Amino acid sequence: MPKLAFAGRSRSHRIVDRRWLLVSVCISIALSSCGRSSTVPTVTTTPGDRPSVTDARDARDACVARYDPSVDYFPDKAQIEDATGFRVEYHRHYKTITVREPWQNADRSFTYTLVQCGTPIPEGVDPDRVITIPVRSIVALSTTHLPHLDRLGVVDRLVGTGTADHISTPSVRDRLASGDTIEVTRNLSTNIEAIIGLDPDLVMTHSIGDPSSDIYPKLTEAQLKVVLNAEYVERSPLGRAEWLKFTSLFFNREAEANAQFATIKREYLAVAELAKTVTTRPTVLIGFSYQGTWYVAGGQSYGAQLLADAGANYLWSDSTAPVTLPLDFEAVYAVAAAADVWLNFNPAWSTRATAIADDPRYGQFQAWQRDRMYNNTAKTNATGGNDYWETGLLEPQVILADLVQIFHPELLPDRQLVYYEKLP
Repeated sequence: MPKLAFAGRSRSHRIVDRRWLLVSVCISIALSSCGRSSTVPTVTTTPGDRPSVTDARDARDACVARYDPSVDYFPDKAQIEDATGFRVEYHRHYKTITVREPWQNADRSFTYTLVQCGTPIPEGVDPDRVITIPVRSIVALSTTHLPHLDRLGVVDRLVGTGTADHISTPSVRDRLASGDTIEVTRNLSTNIEAIIGLDPDLVMTHSIGDPSSDIYPKLTEAQLKVVLNAEYVERSPLGRAEWLKFTSLFFNREAEANAQFATIKREYLAVAELAKTVTTRPTVLIGFSYQGTWYVAGGQSYGAQLLADAGANYLWSDSTAPVTLPLDFEAVYAVAAAADVWLNFNPAWSTRATAIADDPRYGQFQAWQRDRMYNNTAKTNATGGNDYWETGLLEPQVILADLVQIFHPELLPDRQLVYYEKLP
């Protein structure tokens, strides 16, 4: 009979390989959190152990003490409805997640095996992509992952983040202030040694498919457990929001994710249905010229879907591109000179006057002349972090309502804008 490997019984095989580096890191950067883990509460354990349980009822928060192969340890299962970028398959004591398109136009997929702590690791899986769950400690390198942890009630397991100045989620900023979470990225440089010092159960990041600039290969070379989150590849607002369920899989929080996404979707569809009642659709221009290039959203993109659902006539809706289109100023002006509304322009513009100070040609657009310019900067914090690109991606129904209010104010007459604001 083959010998079974059990998940969560020991992490020494990971720690021994890096012990020399952990010691030097702890000394050199004096991490008070070195070797720390965010232990799940409610069960008394000896230091370094995970909490143990005897059956499936509490297995979502602890280790299985007496494994029973007939027990389904995941009574709550994620139901994927709108997201197309990942799928999950459940087995009694482990889950298999496949990230279908880890980056734009990827020619490969990534599969991860999530094994309930205290149960055997299935045979034939890639050991480098086996993750013991529930995850006790996580480093999240994208701000878009942080609201997930907050909404799922597991932000206390966050030990490392990307650039702190970019973060808006209050609970995460509190952890940074207290030192319970540390910044591991600064000025586009990720401190891999600091991450190793934290010894997290999981590092969640993203990839653009460029080995020369991606941090993902370097993290895996450091023998860290790394998962690619590809929510940004999703083309629909609801599809992106549903990646909340992806994050929930690592914490056995599917029930919470299912319930929250159901509310998000219900509210989004209600606003979209309201927008279908309009008889006129304003034309919309987005973006601005940066170093000679004006990037507009492709017609099959996330942004184009939002505009369509909000009852707008997006001027590049006939494009089949799922990503941004690089154009020159003249090409944009030829299409959008008479656009009714202008959105998502340079966040450095504080007034309409600063826009034409940047380039006098902006003053030739009808939207500038008619004072119909709105930017997604209303929830920008003092250090420059914009919550539109953080919590906003988990609240597409709120962004959609903002857009409906801008395009068709008569539909939502008593509502205040949340993520958008008018340019003075």
